Amino acid sequence: MLSGGRRCANVAAMDRGIFITFEGGEGAGKTTQLRRLAEALRARGRVVTTTREPGGTPSAEAVRNLLVRGDTDSLSATAEALLNYAARDDHLRRLIRPALERGEMVLCDRFMDSTRAYQVYAGDCPVELVDVLEREIVGDTRPDLTLIFDLPAEEGLRRAGMRNGTRQAAEDRFERKGKAFHRRLREAYLRIARENPERCVVVDAYGAMDVVQRNILGILQSRGLA
Repeated sequence: MLSGGRRCANVAAMDRGIFITFEGGEGAGKTTQLRRLAEALRARGRVVTTTREPGGTPSAEAVRNLLVRGDTDSLSATAEALLNYAARDDHLRRLIRPALERGEMVLCDRFMDSTRAYQVYAGDCPVELVDVLEREIVGDTRPDLTLIFDLPAEEGLRRAGMRNGTRQAAEDRFERKGKAFHRRLREAYLRIARENPERCVVVDAYGAMDVVQRNILGILQSRGLA
């Protein structure tokens, strides 16, 4: 059942899937942990859809290219927010909502909190604009659980720099925004966690991958989601 735009996170409705989002700054390890969690859940017999933002559908992936490449000042924070929500609208309609309606677990690498963190709290996009976009586009399709991976900005950037050799190095536009931006970003995510304690759980991302994975499984189990 939906209540106040959100289902209780500890109730796994049989006729609707579970929506879990992974959030955090650059290099926090959320993508790796999403993949590990998906494998663990599938081993338990769960049907899992993994996806990412910006992206997840062909149209949204095209928008992603505009956001993650190029000069750091090529887009204003407001333009970034608008592009993110254009991609998110397609993503929700074509992938996320259909998967949830089929009863699947959807694990998404970034979602609405990234826009609020990157473009509003760490940037200068008006919060009122994002409030409207979130209400009109996300609507009731809000995460049952959001895992916020917390890591000092300097360590996250160091890790992000190490991984660039294993992915498209051109996708580093936000990493190049500088340490001050990434320090604001970390505080932004912690603020979001404080403002949404029923949905968000902060995960210490500093530890070894196996330790972080065990902590994540423990969080899901405590909420009846695994």
